[in-house]
Amino acid sequence: MSLTNLVFIIIFVIAAVLFCLSSYRRFSLIAIGLPENRFDRPGRRIWKVVIFPILQLCTITRKYRFGLNHAVLFWCFLVLLVANTEFVLHGLAPGISFSRLPDGAYFALAYIFDIVSILAFLAAIAAIVRRLAFPPKYLAARSPDAFVILGLVVGLMIMFFGFHGGEIAAGTERAAAWMPISNLVSHLFVGTPPATPLIFWWLHALIFFSFLNYLPYSKHAHIMTSIPNVFFSRLERVKTQPREEFRKGLTYGVSRIDKFSWKSLLDSFSCTECGRCSDLCPATNTGKPLNPRLVIHDIKVNLLQNGRPIKKGSETVLPLIGGNREGSLSEEVIWECTTCAACTTVCPVFIEQFPRLIDMRRNLVEMQASFPLELLAFFDNMEQRSNPWGIAPSERTKWTSKLTVNTFEPGRTEYLFYVGCFGSFDTRSKKVTTAIAEILNVAGVSWGILGKDEYCCGDSLRRLGNEFVFDKMAKANVNLFKQKGIQKVIVECPHCYNTLKNDYRQYGIELEVVHHSEFIDQLIQQGRLKLNQGGGLGNVVLHDSCYLGRYNSLYQAPRHVIAAATGTGPREMDRHHDRSFCCGAGGGRMWMEESLGKRINIERVEEALRKNPNTISVCCPYCMTMFEDGLKDKNVADKVKVLDIAEIVAQNLPKG
Repeated sequence: MSLTNLVFIIIFVIAAVLFCLSSYRRFSLIAIGLPENRFDRPGRRIWKVVIFPILQLCTITRKYRFGLNHAVLFWCFLVLLVANTEFVLHGLAPGISFSRLPDGAYFALAYIFDIVSILAFLAAIAAIVRRLAFPPKYLAARSPDAFVILGLVVGLMIMFFGFHGGEIAAGTERAAAWMPISNLVSHLFVGTPPATPLIFWWLHALIFFSFLNYLPYSKHAHIMTSIPNVFFSRLERVKTQPREEFRKGLTYGVSRIDKFSWKSLLDSFSCTECGRCSDLCPATNTGKPLNPRLVIHDIKVNLLQNGRPIKKGSETVLPLIGGNREGSLSEEVIWECTTCAACTTVCPVFIEQFPRLIDMRRNLVEMQASFPLELLAFFDNMEQRSNPWGIAPSERTKWTSKLTVNTFEPGRTEYLFYVGCFGSFDTRSKKVTTAIAEILNVAGVSWGILGKDEYCCGDSLRRLGNEFVFDKMAKANVNLFKQKGIQKVIVECPHCYNTLKNDYRQYGIELEVVHHSEFIDQLIQQGRLKLNQGGGLGNVVLHDSCYLGRYNSLYQAPRHVIAAATGTGPREMDRHHDRSFCCGAGGGRMWMEESLGKRINIERVEEALRKNPNTISVCCPYCMTMFEDGLKDKNVADKVKVLDIAEIVAQNLPKG
């Protein structure tokens, strides 16, 4: 054994032990999280890993053009992992070397490694230039951590070319003709000392082991955790929250880091800090303190601070909520989320950002009674009279005064029209309700309502963290639906749609829930609804509802309906489909003041106005309210009208 091999073995053992200890000390903290089953359907999980991290679909889609550079760097990393494995094994046992392969195989590998190395070098340089010269606003572009990692990557590639270029110059590399970049570099080493290749070999080794040991402490730890995180991610979009059973003496929600699930803690180590969630977050974009990237970062910092004390049974050293420092989230941040799901939709490694905020809201509401003052009346009204305004349940049928509307009859009525609180009580939304009823009657649909027996679905309660009242409301609704044998439900509100369809499954009922835009589209496709085209609506711009679109992937039905009613499809805003910008009312924000930064609905209205619309079309009563308020603030309410697609269709029903 040569002295070079002996020194390499010593350095390797030290580096490997330090790497394993560092990785264990950090990643073992995930085990303090609560149990959660993320092992079901392994075949689908493996396929998801292949599609997203391996094929890098997560980075090259969704209009992030620089994602291709990351994809190139990742694919190069996979190839060079093979090369570096051989490098380490050769250092430990000189007899192990690709050079011992037959010429054909060795020359092919030499060519591949040479080309891949220059691609990795160029991709790393491009990343550095981007961060220095034209950093995107959503990315923490100039963090020292990023430059250290990219610098190490560049260093590894330089040492690779230095080593092989030196060997070619010395005439000891038989694959020289198959290594175009190294061959070019070799001209720099003509006449240099014979030890030149060995110097570069050792520099490569030192940089490689430095990279390995820096990795667990950097944001690039996601290299080790992102693929497992994708494997354990939800197989469907995040549509609901886990149910909590209420029993005396238990605590609810999350106020301490170990009350998150282990998967939530794995999320915190898997964040690439790419900033895509921040790029689409309505709160971040309107100057509010909430930044979903920093939420996950603070959870990680809190875990690193409190993980070991918790494992030892000691007290935590940093509060998760209200500590006013890195690693602690302010209550203000927790309440700013609209639960629009933009963050979870765009995250390349499927981190679940906004559900963590709802976890903490639950604790604030249920255990600490700490919530914005304006929610006090809302919670009371919901608990006492099952609607946000505290209006008597008998008022739910006032919208039917000029219509013939039947009560749902078990065994005789096919569809329940679940009107919802806005559709029953809000003056503007009642016009939409009437339009839907008229459409159903014209199409000959068998439908009925619950009238005063209808309860609120409880959507805002659950998103605001009031799980106790939501639980009571959901049980009451489920019992009522089961008693009446209700199976098919038409809803006006996307929030009702999501709650009845997804949340209520946790209560033992699976309903066939259809949003009115979807149902109207079906009636048109089936020929049961004939429309006149026109209506004098002018230029129609469509806004995608978060709970209809990102939550439930319903994008096409509203567009089909508008095209059928007007003769042409709607004009798209700059941000549409799964990149649509929230109106600002979701997550219970409808019932709260918005005092920080620019109002979210104003941001969205201004975006719509840039398309010079005559009509803004919506599919949600929350969106209707926010757009009409925004147009009034912009003093254009008399020039631009907001219509639900049901109103557009009703205007174009054949007369007589």
